[in-house]
Amino acid sequence: MSGDAPFEGHNPAVVLLLILFGVIATAWLTVRGIRLLVRARTARTTRASLTAAATLAWAALIGMYTWGVLHLFLFDDTDQSQACNKAVGTRQLTGYEPSFIPLSFGCRTGDGDVVEADVIPSYVNPASAVLAVCAVTLTGFTRVQAKEKQK
Repeated sequence: MSGDAPFEGHNPAVVLLLILFGVIATAWLTVRGIRLLVRARTARTTRASLTAAATLAWAALIGMYTWGVLHLFLFDDTDQSQACNKAVGTRQLTGYEPSFIPLSFGCRTGDGDVVEADVIPSYVNPASAVLAVCAVTLTGFTRVQAKEKQK
């Protein structure tokens, strides 16, 4: 373990991969969701509408999470140090506590507390949670509709 190991942030390779995946998946799911929505309008079935809504909910969730990860990508070492010094105030900074779920950048203090640094916009995690519930619920309803149709 190197001397600066407590001060390591999010893994940059993972951050880049999440951004790449997020941008591609968001774009693909949005286009697919819009196409399904157009088809649902002509089909006029509940299942088609639910499938389109679920796809667009997944696109929104992935897009929101990617937006938060993008903030981490633009957050360099100097910014990390400044944000943590501002967050902990007069207490001693002993390391960083990065997290991908929920998306956060915490600053560990000498007394063991973890204080959140203002890196990721405050709306990203709550919005991602709501979108995740919507996406999973709509996907579940879609699956139920598909099983009912098979009967």
